[in-house]
Amino acid sequence: MNMNGSISPTPPSVAAQIARLPELPMVEIKALWQRLYDREAPTYGRKFLEKRIAYKLQEIEFRKVNPELLARNRERIEALSAAAEIKKPERGVRLLPGAVLTREYQGVEQRVTVTLDGRYEFEGRLYPSLSMIAREITGTRWSGPLFFGVKAPSKPKASGKRGGGR
Repeated sequence: MNMNGSISPTPPSVAAQIARLPELPMVEIKALWQRLYDREAPTYGRKFLEKRIAYKLQEIEFRKVNPELLARNRERIEALSAAAEIKKPERGVRLLPGAVLTREYQGVEQRVTVTLDGRYEFEGRLYPSLSMIAREITGTRWSGPLFFGVKAPSKPKASGKRGGGR
């Protein structure tokens, strides 16, 4: 309706429809839900229904206005979904269950066994990483794969002058 009480030839804007939602009786809210979602309104509270109706009204309106945007967004979503399915190659060497790694450190032979679930057993305890075991053995932070010889040391960086040069 417009100001003089006659029926308006064009529907109210989405913003106006949303602004009117709190004023509508619950019966009309449920009828609007039925029309928009093509199913009976759930038994959630009024605020929940109003928010979902407001969202749906915007979705319908803006889909009409710019179908190209919707198509581009669908393409982006599909591309992101496809990219998520591509797994990055795992870093380093994959150790098979049952493999035993040995390392002599300060005259003592250290032995670690790879378990079926991908963890590591050392001295009767399970660890999630070789680095934790290397730290346990040495008391300092170490790369576990480097400590046990699973990974080769990286190439030394190009030497250059270090320090202040005074």
